[in-house]
Amino acid sequence: MRFDTLIRGGTVVTATDTYLSDVGIVGEKISVIGLNLPVEGAGKVIEARGMLVMPGGIDVHTHLDMPFGGTTSADDFESGTVAAAYGGTTTLIDFAIQYKGQALRHAFDTWMKKADGKAVIDYSFHCIITDIAGAQLDEMKAFVREGVPTFKLFMAYPGVFMLDDASIFKAMGVAADCGGMICMHAENGGAIDVIVQRALAEGKRAPKYHALTRPVTAEAEATSRAIALAEMAGTPVYIVHLSCNEALEKVREARDRGLRVYAETCPQYLYLSLENMDGPGFDGAKYVFTPPLREKWHQEKLWQGLAKDDLQVVSTDHCPFCMKEQKELGKDDFTKIPNGGPGIEHRVSLVYSGGVHGGKFSPNRFVQLVSTAPAKLFGLYPRKGTVAVGSDADLIVFDADEEQTISVKTHHMRVDYSMFEGTQVKGVPQTVLSRGRVIVEGGKFVGKVGAGEFLKRENPAKV
Repeated sequence: MRFDTLIRGGTVVTATDTYLSDVGIVGEKISVIGLNLPVEGAGKVIEARGMLVMPGGIDVHTHLDMPFGGTTSADDFESGTVAAAYGGTTTLIDFAIQYKGQALRHAFDTWMKKADGKAVIDYSFHCIITDIAGAQLDEMKAFVREGVPTFKLFMAYPGVFMLDDASIFKAMGVAADCGGMICMHAENGGAIDVIVQRALAEGKRAPKYHALTRPVTAEAEATSRAIALAEMAGTPVYIVHLSCNEALEKVREARDRGLRVYAETCPQYLYLSLENMDGPGFDGAKYVFTPPLREKWHQEKLWQGLAKDDLQVVSTDHCPFCMKEQKELGKDDFTKIPNGGPGIEHRVSLVYSGGVHGGKFSPNRFVQLVSTAPAKLFGLYPRKGTVAVGSDADLIVFDADEEQTISVKTHHMRVDYSMFEGTQVKGVPQTVLSRGRVIVEGGKFVGKVGAGEFLKRENPAKV
């Protein structure tokens, strides 16, 4: 028995099991898992004693090369996926945006061109729908058949992305009929717009007012309404970037009633708070993203939600804009600050450090949150999201005890600040493999630009 790569002596951690084992890889797949596998003839041996061997992370919410607010997110599919790889993420799902009047097919083809020849890890897309007519509803069915079964809708950003309830309900009906799933940005955009205009009229233009004009009640109300519409339509719904306890309670209540309601949160809501926006001058613009940062007490509620499966996934909503020339577009008006922040590189370490070392959940639950549940919910399991014979050899060899300080000076994202500057994490990927190929080793990227493949996905599974 010969292996192209042998990972030897590590502790394999999946969402359900923890055990000492070697992992033998042939081609792009895991071929054998067992103790004392033969080293002779192995093309490459990776020593993993004292390390954890886990499935590569899956980030199901990123915005690479995305136009927004008169500029474009700073990471494209090359720099963004390289940064993801450094952090132990081996698959991502980005968003193809359909603008008003466009066909979904046009949006999808546009984003495929953005990624082709650049992505270093595997990728897929959700389709963002901003304009629903009969043709788009028919296209939804075609996309589900073709391996793109998830669609993002907005209850926020009037005049740009926001859809009315009737349009949302129509799209949910199509998803119910063809086995797709709706991902929902849940904020009451109409009410928020009124609050924003009042703030501007009162001369309140500093970055912090981005957060203060988007109250938790607006997120909770929209979350409740999204769940009600999905229940009437008979379709699952996935609430993206949930930020506050009030919205979490709506999700918990729905799940307790047996509804197929799922939700993600992001590291920024677990580590940062409204206090971060009190920095000097324009510094608060670093933390302008939507939903906004909340009071600090929400953090513990979100960690509990992750531990108790009220929240199923941690993604990043990675959408970076440099302070210079991009965030500065809103220097005199918070509504003109491009919304988004950089996070794709540090999700895995932040969740492990705060969750496992923080005593909030087990390493198995960690794997569930950053890899297995995303794979199942978004139609990639068992090809991705686990360590099993026949699965893609997307793996991270992880030093659970190594400490690292996050800084703009050392990160690999193409952005001139870090949201988590100075944060010390414990637990760092050492070696990262994508479909059997080592892409990060010894702190260096050794992968190949353009090696990432587009993934056709199955219909969402129950989690």
